[in-house]
Amino acid sequence: MPIDYLPIFAFLVIAVLFAVVTIALSSIIGTKKPSPQKMMTYECGVDPIGSARRRFSVKFYIIAMLFIIFDIEAVFLYPWAVIFKDLGIFGFIEMGVFIVVLFVGLIYAWKRGALEWE
Repeated sequence: MPIDYLPIFAFLVIAVLFAVVTIALSSIIGTKKPSPQKMMTYECGVDPIGSARRRFSVKFYIIAMLFIIFDIEAVFLYPWAVIFKDLGIFGFIEMGVFIVVLFVGLIYAWKRGALEWE
């Protein structure tokens, strides 16, 4: 029934209105006094040095991808732990296989030197 979606539609309308009103009020009320100091790039309180187009080492991206992989593993472990009793031995074996595959991947990355930061 379309009437059942009315609360969702109302929530969506309220969210969009809130965003539009907040941005509009910010531009109306906010002070506009640009200065060279305000327009300068800000990086953690330190004046920027060099170009923002600098190339990064591939190792940076490899470390980032490994972090994401093992972070997602932790995300998968939580729901498994919540319904562990309902899954029984099959769920235990499946998660064991999952962890072993990830562990083998970690050992492979370690042996290849992907975790070395030089």
